[in-house]
Amino acid sequence: MKLISWNVNGLRAVAGKGFAETFRALDADFVCLQETKLQEGQIDLRFDGYGSWWNYAEKKGYSGTCIYSRIEPLSVTYGIGSDEHDTEGRVICFETPDFYLVNVYTPNSQDGLKRLGYRMRWEDDFRRYVCGLAARKGVVICGDMNVAHEEIDLKNPATNHTNAGFTDEERAKMTELLASGFCDSWRRSHPDEAKYSWWSYRMRARERNVGWRIDYFLVSEDLVPRIVSTDIHDEIFGSDHCPVELVLK
Repeated sequence: MKLISWNVNGLRAVAGKGFAETFRALDADFVCLQETKLQEGQIDLRFDGYGSWWNYAEKKGYSGTCIYSRIEPLSVTYGIGSDEHDTEGRVICFETPDFYLVNVYTPNSQDGLKRLGYRMRWEDDFRRYVCGLAARKGVVICGDMNVAHEEIDLKNPATNHTNAGFTDEERAKMTELLASGFCDSWRRSHPDEAKYSWWSYRMRARERNVGWRIDYFLVSEDLVPRIVSTDIHDEIFGSDHCPVELVLK
């Protein structure tokens, strides 16, 4: 079973950059998208053999998530059950017989860390939400989680300790989430490899591979034995992020 996660940074934009061809070439059972930046009815992008489920932000042209799946769900829910968090289209939970698949686009703390306080509340509430799911069955969390957890996860850690995505506070929340019963599947499989999933559009960052690994597949510890492989498709363009992959048996 192949799962793909990709922050497309505007689905309408990436649709004009070969998205459909990439989608078919990846040949995944689940394709989870973040930052679709859509409202309902703004795009009609269907693929034979797949259903699709969408969570839209109330704010136009902002955030948003989507899951394409070859498998019919037992249930689908949107958001984490919080009035504070559930207006931005950031979470879809897709229940399969074996596990919950949670597609998430974690809030960015923004320049000057203007939204760090909100981000900390989000982290605590999201952790409680996924731990509640994990009490029932296995959980796979995927998406742009907007944090490079360890120094190996970005090119220039020394100069980024006070920047959004690499603050001590954000990294500590990822540590806390993992400690609550989840595994970073890429890092478990590639303990010493530096590979990135996001590059700034500034300063030819992607050309120079000055990147960050902020896109994840986290799996609950009970599902770890089912991990076959993980990948980061940094050869695929179209967004400032690239797709990441998890294969489960």
